[in-house]
Amino acid sequence: QVQLVESGGGLVQAGGSLRLSCAASARTFSSYVMGWFRQAPGKEREFVAGISWSGVTKILADSVKGRFTISRDNSKSTVYLQMNSQKPEDTAVYYCAASPSRIRIGIAEREYAYWGQGTQVTVSS
Repeated sequence: QVQLVESGGGLVQAGGSLRLSCAASARTFSSYVMGWFRQAPGKEREFVAGISWSGVTKILADSVKGRFTISRDNSKSTVYLQMNSQKPEDTAVYYCAASPSRIRIGIAEREYAYWGQGTQVTVSS
């Protein structure tokens, strides 16, 4: 069982930055591919970013490329999402998730077995 706790959400003006953190309880954190998803009001949850166990391979959704970066610190069992140049359309609840696949970075929810409770990000125009 893996417990995930997100933090770092809040209110930011358009063009601003936030960094989300997700702390994992798993002793074998480095065994998991980690991902970030988001869900805006009235919309389905969507993939934002994913990172391999080593941190070498990363995938970003087209909507956030060039603005968001994902990273991880296995010594701290934590994954991060740095969000720059934020837009009002980035407003959503952001979730981190863990996949038992060590290599494949999935973009579908079903590929992730463990989820955090979510953290709200609101970008004002």
